Amino acid sequence: MNALAAVFQTLLKSKGQPGGRVAPFVILLLVVTVLASVANLLIPETSALHVSTYTITLLGKYLSYAMLALAVDVIWGYCGILSLGHGAFFALGGYGMGMYLMRQIGDRGVYGNPELPDFMVFLDWHELPWFWLGMDQFWFAMLMAVVVPGILAYVFGWLAFRSRVTGVYLSIMTQALTYALLLSFFRNEMGFGGNNGLTDFKDILGFDLQSDTTRVALFLITALMLSLTLITSHWIMKSRLGKVIVAIRDGEARARFIGYRTEQYKVWLFVYSAVIAAIAGALYVPQVGIINPGEFSPINSIEVVIWVAVGGRGTLIGAVIGALLVNYAKTRFTAIMPDGWLFALGALFVLVTLYLPKGLMGIYGQLQQRFATRPVAPTKPTTTGEVSS
Repeated sequence: MNALAAVFQTLLKSKGQPGGRVAPFVILLLVVTVLASVANLLIPETSALHVSTYTITLLGKYLSYAMLALAVDVIWGYCGILSLGHGAFFALGGYGMGMYLMRQIGDRGVYGNPELPDFMVFLDWHELPWFWLGMDQFWFAMLMAVVVPGILAYVFGWLAFRSRVTGVYLSIMTQALTYALLLSFFRNEMGFGGNNGLTDFKDILGFDLQSDTTRVALFLITALMLSLTLITSHWIMKSRLGKVIVAIRDGEARARFIGYRTEQYKVWLFVYSAVIAAIAGALYVPQVGIINPGEFSPINSIEVVIWVAVGGRGTLIGAVIGALLVNYAKTRFTAIMPDGWLFALGALFVLVTLYLPKGLMGIYGQLQQRFATRPVAPTKPTTTGEVSS
């Protein structure tokens, strides 16, 4: 508790610095989350102040996406690594949670098999694959949901950064990674449900997933995890490690020349970012109720980059705000013009790139600076004893 209090004190002291608004933002986020939860559980449905369970689920999904955007902002905004494949880590974390939820169904499935999920029975499988063993234990499933994406990120980063692959070539490699996983998970023989993926979940840790209290609990946990990752990421970026990371972004050759092994910093930051994305995926699945290979789609990873660009990269808070606003707009506009949303999203990215290079947080910073430096009108000094005529 003392360490957590020290971190919050550091955040509050840095309020006037870039990214120093994290503590007030986290407090606001948690307060809104608690109010929405109370409005769902305690206020009757007939009241105008009631928040529906559907809205709670939608907000929980938005917060999961905000964690994914934060993961991308950590490496793109602060280290200059543009990843177009972070959807892969998000989806792998989601599959880890999905495998646990599928094992919890037991004999309540369509085919009533207590061991095999329905899709395995349909494909005439007779035993669980080795990589499904132990996934009926929550702690083990969550460990795998984080460790597997972390190992993949480490291996990919070690190979790419030690080879000094940068820029657009690295972005293409990350996109190729997620596309390869997309094609692999589409295959039925992989043992992950093929095109249909994993769905029809019943409960988590013994709690009914369709219950209002369970939905609210998942929403609160997602908000708490988002707050913790925000605080942790801000603390890292304000530390000596963060300063080295920013130095690598601004001049990697100079950082390497003065003695820093830049590839090691980039690898571990990439792994940290992948772990955040995996946790976001694990929180996303029980709230949405399905995970399929479509989550590996490269277009999803490109959308995340747009969220970060809209909010303002290199700000942490901007990534969260961008994810919330763009996904809310997507929910609203896909109902109005489902065929035109992608064109609108592309136009939004072009406009932000041309006219708002620092995103919404850049506008906020400019307004704050303008009001702070506004000149004060001088007052005419009066002389003692002066008599007005």
